[in-house]
Amino acid sequence: MKIPLKNAAELDAMRVSCRMTASVLGQVAAAIQPGVTTGELDALARRLIAGMNAKPSFLGYRGYPGAMCISINDEVIHGIPGRRVVLPGDVVSLDVGVYYNGFHGDCATTVTAGVTDPDVIRLVETTRRALDAAVAAVRPGCRLSDVSHTIEGVVQAGGCSVVRDFVGHGVGRHLHEDPQIPNYGTPGHGPVLKPGMTLAIEPMVNLGRPDVAVQDDGWTVVTRDGKPSAHFEHTVAVLEESVEVLTLA
Repeated sequence: MKIPLKNAAELDAMRVSCRMTASVLGQVAAAIQPGVTTGELDALARRLIAGMNAKPSFLGYRGYPGAMCISINDEVIHGIPGRRVVLPGDVVSLDVGVYYNGFHGDCATTVTAGVTDPDVIRLVETTRRALDAAVAAVRPGCRLSDVSHTIEGVVQAGGCSVVRDFVGHGVGRHLHEDPQIPNYGTPGHGPVLKPGMTLAIEPMVNLGRPDVAVQDDGWTVVTRDGKPSAHFEHTVAVLEESVEVLTLA
């Protein structure tokens, strides 16, 4: 495994693409309300990205048809935008990437549309806390599995389960680079984190069991028990003595 290390100029370029990505994610998230379709949200993302003279990282990637992934309720990740209408009580996960000047940014968030179910609120907040804790655990010299273990601990403490079939990843000149970043594991294993690594950390968390399945469209991943899922993601850079979240709005 050869994990790419970015130099100072490359990190600066990633800061730009990641800020763009965060901006698009924030504006699309703000547009979520009952009655909007996932296709309309995707169209908004396309307009925003085009207005930056950038490109959607996901569009056409291995044949994916959308500019972003929009997953609702029991859909975990990779939901394809279309005619589906957001309804009151829905949990909507948004995942977007922006490619600009040779580098990708990648981030995700989960938005609730009038959700009052305390278990669903706990799911979303647990997933958000897991990402925050994982980012705080990143530092040069630690092992990658230390970050993975941190996510798993927060999720288990929140009474939820980690999706094991899909993982985070390195990101940079390519949308997916080494290393793979599981959201579970025993601490003290895996690559040592080094300055210049850029990582997309993304807890995918289910309210029920961790088991998932891919739908007939070849993309949409759903929970096998039909219970809701949440997804948060940041692209971060390992620096000489700290970590920088590149996809902060």
